[in-house]
Amino acid sequence: MRPEHRTFSVYPVVVRGDAETEITVRPLYDHVALRDDAEYEVTYYPCEEFSQRSGWPERNRPVVKRINGALRVRQYFEGEQEHVLHLDAVQGDNRRRMGEFRVYSVGPDLGGRIPWKGDVHMHSSRSDGREAPAYVAAACRGIGLDFMALTDHGQYEPSLEAIRAFEGVKCDLRMYPGEEVHPPGNPVHMVNFGGRFSVNALFAPESSYRSAVEDRAAGLGQLPGGVDRFQYASTVWSFERIREAGGLGIFCHPYWFTNHRYAPSGALTSHIFDTQPYDAYEIIGGYHLFEVASNTLQVARYHEERARGRRIPIVGVSDAHGCERGELFGWYYTIVFAPTYDLSDLTDAIRGLWSVAVEALPGQEPRAFGPFRLVKYALFLMREVFPLHDELCVEEGRLMRAHAAGHCEAADRLGQLAGRIAGLYALLIGA
Repeated sequence: MRPEHRTFSVYPVVVRGDAETEITVRPLYDHVALRDDAEYEVTYYPCEEFSQRSGWPERNRPVVKRINGALRVRQYFEGEQEHVLHLDAVQGDNRRRMGEFRVYSVGPDLGGRIPWKGDVHMHSSRSDGREAPAYVAAACRGIGLDFMALTDHGQYEPSLEAIRAFEGVKCDLRMYPGEEVHPPGNPVHMVNFGGRFSVNALFAPESSYRSAVEDRAAGLGQLPGGVDRFQYASTVWSFERIREAGGLGIFCHPYWFTNHRYAPSGALTSHIFDTQPYDAYEIIGGYHLFEVASNTLQVARYHEERARGRRIPIVGVSDAHGCERGELFGWYYTIVFAPTYDLSDLTDAIRGLWSVAVEALPGQEPRAFGPFRLVKYALFLMREVFPLHDELCVEEGRLMRAHAAGHCEAADRLGQLAGRIAGLYALLIGA
């Protein structure tokens, strides 16, 4: 968190582009109090120099005075870009830098879209994870996620268990159904995010599933060399069932290196990209530090397919198998730009290419992947907005864990904290 975030409240920080907006700068503590006998000067820098009407270069330094304990600066913010405001206190010949503040202006199609953070691929102790479903959900809130789905291997019920654990509790984390889908005889991993029923349950009896897939395979026509007909038909059939359930079908980690090879095969992966039976692609997956080359390949494949003209919705996921292991959990996630974080808005936004995937490896600056303008905006949010958002979520996550552990007073306290993120975003996001 930048020092200015600890000492000033600045709002809004996301504004409409090509419009004049008033920015309020309010000190939070007495040691940075504004003085009546001082003038305050603002130096403005548009980061990409879209500036025909903005008054830049820096020779234009408006002087502002304190009004009701705060400074109010009016500025025309041009285009879609980041802006820097330097605030100096001026007394005679003395100048003192008070702070550097950042604002981001967005276009009309991005205005009204809120940045929601989520992870839709992770595991609990009901499959090969470490913690119970309710604990996993609480841990997600504790690291600043707004939505999540538990996706245990071959199991839908654990995601419902996580949701039931907080029924009747006023809680701002959205928990959605999910499962990792493992079709028999098919190495392709898929996630059913938000579906109303389990696709894994459709694999029993296996004879019925195989009969349906073989019928699907018979109608496929000629396939490229090296593509296993049954495996591809199973993939298409499974994604179709996910959509029937109302879920978002996610194509998972195609460059996972296991048993001395990538799984699935390169030929099958290429045909899946060519035909796109999925709804979203896991561009960033939950790889350990010694496996991050797989994410590099997944990102490179995304850019190559985009260069070919394909529309590829994306997500980033942790695929974590434990929240307290010090690895994977929180390293990777998705930012979805959507009006709300209702399931329909999230999935519509992902399908509509309004998402980016984030890689935040320990000790490194976070990186975002996806459409350029959203990546640029996401980097601003990760620096200027999410630290404030995440700080509020820490206490909520602690209380969710307490509720899951049976502490009766935790639910009441959670209810008292509900709505804080909505309030923060209403203050900061003016677009």
